[in-house]
Amino acid sequence: MAVSFDLFGTLVTADRPADPAAAVATELENRDVTVPDDWADAYAEAHVDAPSGAEVPLPAHVSRALASRGVDYEHNAARRAVVAAFDPTVETRPGALEAVAAAREHGPVAICSNCSVPELVGRTLVRSDFERDDFDAIVTSVGCGWRKPASEIFELTADELGVVPDELIHVGDDPHADGGIEAIGGTALLLEDESLADVPARLAARAESS
Repeated sequence: MAVSFDLFGTLVTADRPADPAAAVATELENRDVTVPDDWADAYAEAHVDAPSGAEVPLPAHVSRALASRGVDYEHNAARRAVVAAFDPTVETRPGALEAVAAAREHGPVAICSNCSVPELVGRTLVRSDFERDDFDAIVTSVGCGWRKPASEIFELTADELGVVPDELIHVGDDPHADGGIEAIGGTALLLEDESLADVPARLAARAESS
């Protein structure tokens, strides 16, 4: 048995810009990048033809949005602007530490998180009450190229933890995204039905029945 946890909204709360397009625009301007007058429209448009379920890294999206308006810039300016625009204040959710500690009693533990911003998961963990060593693997959509509920991200998480998919329990708050684990035979423990405080008992019951 192995357990993976969603990060944002499950283990932590992290603020995000109220207007992501405007936040990115500000950071682009701070790096002397000309922001198009219709930037809000450019940001909202799809610029990368990605397969269904694939993750498009936000820097790639921003880069293509600028290119669609004929804007030139230094090659890493889009990435630096995106990383700076998403710089959250982080709070560890009540019961999160206990849930992860309980999961570790039964086997390896991972984070399996949707996140299109490079470095954000790492910076979030540093600002939380967790240590990097609390997790045996960290799998992100921006890192692996697939977003939950795509089977590929859950399959990779199981592989990173050394188990087959039907031995993986995934804890999350989004029935659509986190419930995707069930398509490959794993178990979804959704926080719309339970609280983090219930997780240790649920995992213990699962371990006893297996």
